[in-house]
Amino acid sequence: MVNWNNMDTLASFQELLKGEQVNLAQVMDGENGAERVKKYSVPMAEGMVYNYAAKQVDDKVLEGLGKLAKEAELTEKFKALYNGEVINTGEKRMVLHHMTRGQLGDAVVADGVDKRDFYVGVQKKAAEFAKKVHEGEITNGAGEKFTTVVQIGIGGSDLGPRAIYLALENWARKNNTLKMEARFISNVDPDDAAAVLNSIDVAHSLFVLVSKSGTTLETLTNESFVKDALKNAGLNPSKHMVTVTSETSPLAKSDDYLSAFFMDDYIGGRYSSSSAVGGAVLSLAFGPEVFEEFLEGAAAEDKLSMNEDITKNPAMLDALIGVYERNVLGYPCTAVLPYSQALSRFPAHLQQLDMESNGKSVNRFGEPVNYQTGPVIFGEPGTNGQHSFYQLLHQGTSVVPLQFIGFKNSQIGTDVVIQGSTSQQKLCANVAAQIVAFACGKSDENRNKNFEGGRPSSIIVGEQLNPRTLGALLSHFENKVMFQGFVWNVNSFDQEGVQLGKVLAKRVLAHETDGALKVFSDMLNI
Repeated sequence: MVNWNNMDTLASFQELLKGEQVNLAQVMDGENGAERVKKYSVPMAEGMVYNYAAKQVDDKVLEGLGKLAKEAELTEKFKALYNGEVINTGEKRMVLHHMTRGQLGDAVVADGVDKRDFYVGVQKKAAEFAKKVHEGEITNGAGEKFTTVVQIGIGGSDLGPRAIYLALENWARKNNTLKMEARFISNVDPDDAAAVLNSIDVAHSLFVLVSKSGTTLETLTNESFVKDALKNAGLNPSKHMVTVTSETSPLAKSDDYLSAFFMDDYIGGRYSSSSAVGGAVLSLAFGPEVFEEFLEGAAAEDKLSMNEDITKNPAMLDALIGVYERNVLGYPCTAVLPYSQALSRFPAHLQQLDMESNGKSVNRFGEPVNYQTGPVIFGEPGTNGQHSFYQLLHQGTSVVPLQFIGFKNSQIGTDVVIQGSTSQQKLCANVAAQIVAFACGKSDENRNKNFEGGRPSSIIVGEQLNPRTLGALLSHFENKVMFQGFVWNVNSFDQEGVQLGKVLAKRVLAHETDGALKVFSDMLNI
């Protein structure tokens, strides 16, 4: 049995609060900085590296973080999670998203089935369906091949799969594995669905409706929008739609869909990209072999997260440094800055993953906590962000920890030399320069041109963004969020904070309003 205690009751945390803080600008200057970059680096799966030399830590702080990991029983809690204990206390459920990509521990039986076998079975069904679509065995009503797949979902049914598709689209084109172009409809705003439908050939489009309960208002509204468009084009919607849902949902055995791929209650939406939620659309877009590579990359990184030594466990170390920044150094935000245009929507996915998981003010037992929990997450790809919000990051009044992501090689494999260097070299030069600029700063008598430095960052470096490295990257951040939730003693696997607005929206639509709610409703002509 593991012990669940608030962070501020742990002796190791109190010790960290009393410790001396690192002068980052000083330790990163000159040869000291060079030695740190070589020293403070942890191998990740798929040949990637997590380097934290420009973080505000030293050997003494790392020793304290190791004690915190041990006292908070992080390894034991992860083991309890993947062995099927009820970790989601709010909803009284197991947490099994790791099992979609591998078996880390004991067999887990729930609902009368081995859950690893269940997830593998769903993946095989989605793979077989995708192959039949690609080979022309499953076609539209006219016997013609589908060329586009459109995912209809919101939240975790959209953000993760969309980010992954965009991350691999160029790679797939280069490697001749792009089987179908993918589009995504998520917002209940009719302009979203209309924009997608106007950009595709609906007669050759296959739609994937994702709703675990089969009752998600925004998703079902968009489904109706799509069905109307299909009918208006003289098409039978049931010949153009599949669903990803639970076995008990009203969608599961409906004749309105060509096939149904099942998910369960043990995988939350923001953790569902490696389940059928991502598997169906990504297997259709890229082929099931590519999705399998993505899962293998995630599984390899999951195994590293089992290591008790924080200096050999990149996700746990990243999590602990984040806790130190939030609760000892007092930094309220974290910026995720991928120097890869393919990862343009990855920060948006991490916003939901992190902020929906650890944006909690009560612990696992419903008691208020007396310390800060999850940070605000935001980000944009470099170098675009440099011409947007980096001004505040460099010279603003708030210190914002940064998480860079960079790759040595582009996905397309071709480049152009301008002024003695390629585009990819220019991209990588910018991220290297930013790390040092943030850490070391630059003194200037003109205060407007002075950079104080001392702004911490880490970087994940890989050879190339491909299915395996992307899977490992996703796993790293999922496990980081999980470990932070364990330290803060919050339940990272429910999301009650999204419910109240939904309830009030239903009241508005039913015209059961009073007070300010009625006035705002009238203002919006509802």
